[in-house]
Amino acid sequence: MVFDIVIKGGNVVLRDGVYKVDIGIKDEKISCIAEQITDEAKEVIDATGQYVMPGMIDTHVHISEPGRAEWEGFETGSKSLAAGGTTSYVEMPLNALPATINKAALDLKLEAAVNQNYVDYAFYGGLVPENLENLKELADAGVLAFKCFLSDITSDIPEDFVNVDDYTLYKGMQKLAELDQILCIHAENASVTSGLSKEFAREGKNSGVEYAESRPIFTEVEAVSRAILFAKETGCKLHLVHISTSEAIQTILKARAEGVDVTVESCPHYFAFTAEQVDEIGPRAKCQPPIRKAEDQAKLWDELLKGNIDWLTSDHSPCTEDLKQGNLWEAWGGISGAQNNVDLMFDLAVKQRGLAVHKFVDLIATNPAERFNIPHKGEIAVSKDADIILVDPNQSYTVKREDLYYKNKHSAYEGRKIDCRVTKTIVRGNVVFDLENGIVGEPVGKLISAN
Repeated sequence: MVFDIVIKGGNVVLRDGVYKVDIGIKDEKISCIAEQITDEAKEVIDATGQYVMPGMIDTHVHISEPGRAEWEGFETGSKSLAAGGTTSYVEMPLNALPATINKAALDLKLEAAVNQNYVDYAFYGGLVPENLENLKELADAGVLAFKCFLSDITSDIPEDFVNVDDYTLYKGMQKLAELDQILCIHAENASVTSGLSKEFAREGKNSGVEYAESRPIFTEVEAVSRAILFAKETGCKLHLVHISTSEAIQTILKARAEGVDVTVESCPHYFAFTAEQVDEIGPRAKCQPPIRKAEDQAKLWDELLKGNIDWLTSDHSPCTEDLKQGNLWEAWGGISGAQNNVDLMFDLAVKQRGLAVHKFVDLIATNPAERFNIPHKGEIAVSKDADIILVDPNQSYTVKREDLYYKNKHSAYEGRKIDCRVTKTIVRGNVVFDLENGIVGEPVGKLISAN
C-alpha cells in the first residue's frame, strides 16, 4: 500500500495510554497503526519528541456569520481553530443574524459556511420562546443538538437570540425529549444576575472580583438545579455548558447518580485566570459566567483532575474591538479563545498538574465525540477520520496579537507564556496548519450532520 501520509517517531495517544507507534493515513482515514510502517508514503511526518493525538472537537464556538461577520467569520474563525489544534467544531445558534432558530436561518448559515472552513463543522439549533414549532424541522435538518439560555440575553435587534422563560424551557424539553435531542444550557439565574449587575454598576463596583460577586455561585447552582428538575420531569437529555463552579458540578454529579442523562463542560479561561487578575487584563477577560475567585478556581481544578468534568470547550465569543472598551459593565461579554485551547490546557493540566495524557485527550476529543454521536472522530484508531494534531511539550511561546488569526485580534491570553505548542494540525488527512508555514492550502472543512 502507498499511504498518503505516515506519521513516525511520535508518542501516539490511544484510548488507554501513550505508545511508540507509526500511523498510516490513506483516503482521509487512519488505515494503519503499527510499531513500524515500512510501506511507501507520499509524505512522511517526523513526530519525534512530540505527542500525536486526535484533534480537539470544540463544541462551543460562536461564529457570527452571516449578519455579524465583522465580529468573526467562518474563514478567520476556522483558521484560528486549526492553528490551536482543533479539527472539528460545533457552532452556536448565536451571535449570527438571524439566530439559528428555524430551518430558514440554518440554511443561510449552511450556505455561508461552504468552502470557508479549514476544519470540519456542525451547527446547533436554538430554543427560544417563539420557536417551539420549529424544533423538529431543525432536528430533521441535521443540527447536532440545541441550545438555550437561562441567563438574561434580551435583545431589541430583530431576529437576535433571547433567553427562555420557564414555560418555554419545560415545553421545549418535552419536545426535544420526543425528538431524542440534547439540550445545551447556559445556566445562570437571569433575575438575580441582572438585578445585581445593575445595582453594582450604579454603585461603581467595577473590579474583577466585584464583577464575579454580581454573578454569585448560587445563581449558577440554582439554574443548574432548575434545568435538572425539568429534565427529570420531561426525560430530556442535558448538557450544561461552560460551568464555572465546583458547587454546580457536584449538583450535576448527584443528578447523574439519580439517573438524569446529563453531561458538563468547562472552559480554559476558568482554569487560566482568577477574578483577582481580571483588573490587569481588563474587559478582554469579561465573560458569563464570570472568571471566579482564586479559592473557587482551586475547587474547580479539583473537579477536573478527579474526572468530574466531561470535556473542555473554548466558548470562543469574539466581537469587534470597540465593544471591548469601557468598564466591565459596559463591555461585551465574551472571550476570544479558539486559538489557545489545547496548548494552554496541556500546559496547565498535564505538565503542571500531572493529568494523564490519555485523560487529557478524553477532555478535548473522545468524550464530546461520543456524547454528540460523531462516531468517525474523537480518537486515533483504524477507520477513524485522520483528524490528528502534533503537540510539542518542550516548546514555549508567548501569545502575541500578530500571531492571532481572529478577525479582531484581541484575546485575554495576549502576553501569556505557554509552555507547550501545537506544531501541526491534520483534518481528514489534510495538513491545514503547520508551525513553520502557518495555515496551509485551501479550506477542506466539511459539514458534520446528525443525519
